[in-house]
Amino acid sequence: MRQLFYGPFASGRTAWGLLILRLLFGAGLMMHGWTKIQHPFDWMGAGAEIPGFLQMLAAISEFFGGMALFVGLLTPVAALGVICTMTVAAFGAMAGAPIMAAKAGEASKEPALSYLVVAWTLLLSGPGAFSIDATLFGSRETRPRNRTIGIPALRH
Repeated sequence: MRQLFYGPFASGRTAWGLLILRLLFGAGLMMHGWTKIQHPFDWMGAGAEIPGFLQMLAAISEFFGGMALFVGLLTPVAALGVICTMTVAAFGAMAGAPIMAAKAGEASKEPALSYLVVAWTLLLSGPGAFSIDATLFGSRETRPRNRTIGIPALRH
């Protein structure tokens, strides 16, 4: 399992930036996923082309993946789930939509592509030192203390 959570975990200003990114991104995903998780098999409506099982995977990915990213738990797994969901959303469900909406309220790929880019960023960079992943899977060497502002990275 430790190979899945690569290190070293980013520290210092980078860790703070990743923390802010994870908190905002995770909260946004949870809000988008909240309505979907209420009716996971049919949130797209009765005539949806996407099967109920895939709708459920999207609901789980958005809500629980957002929660995991918010706290920095199993970040690569959660980010990969979001990447799959947003790829299907941008290039499957929204295939005919423009990249940017011409008018407010018009459907576009922009939200899905934005979430896709942030999920790739977290998959490639990791969650940072201020995460549960760093506490569970990091070693003392990969979780250096942040001496600049006097706040230690999370410990065992």
